[in-house]
Amino acid sequence: MTPSGEGAPRRLVLLRHAKAETAGGTSDELRPLSLVGRRQSQQVGARLLQAGLVPGHVLVSSALRTRQTWELLRGALGEDASPVVEVQDLLYEARTTDVLELVHGVDPEVRTVLVVGHEPTMSATTAVLARTPEVTGAPDAGDLAQVRTGLSTATFAVLEVEDWAGVGRGTATLREVVRPAD
Repeated sequence: MTPSGEGAPRRLVLLRHAKAETAGGTSDELRPLSLVGRRQSQQVGARLLQAGLVPGHVLVSSALRTRQTWELLRGALGEDASPVVEVQDLLYEARTTDVLELVHGVDPEVRTVLVVGHEPTMSATTAVLARTPEVTGAPDAGDLAQVRTGLSTATFAVLEVEDWAGVGRGTATLREVVRPAD
């Protein structure tokens, strides 16, 4: 369960979808997950549960691979997980400002938000939000370097923020970047 007390931090989890099939005769938006991606999605769900990052609100790109990533990881979160889920066309080719606009609209009572999206938007949004190394509570140099080079499939960044409405440049603490086990 996610913390719900007044002093509990708000966590923003930015996840790049799991590994998809290579482009073939179908449009990019309709590419499904590969078998590896299906395994990765379940692992991500287990890791989120283990870390106490069960989301209360989920924003998912409308692309097939992101929706499949969410559905498969959701199964690993347990029966008690019942977040508000929004499938957003805007997240398919989103800019950082689009992600922030969606996060700003989240209910202030929600403690953990998960965004399932694409590169380069997930890493760019993480980099924009993370405090710079000169600021107290700044991210680990290795995590920040990973974000700056891009997030691989099924990798997620965990940021702590004060509130959803105030999320913006340099307002978050990057707590960790979690890579897939595969």
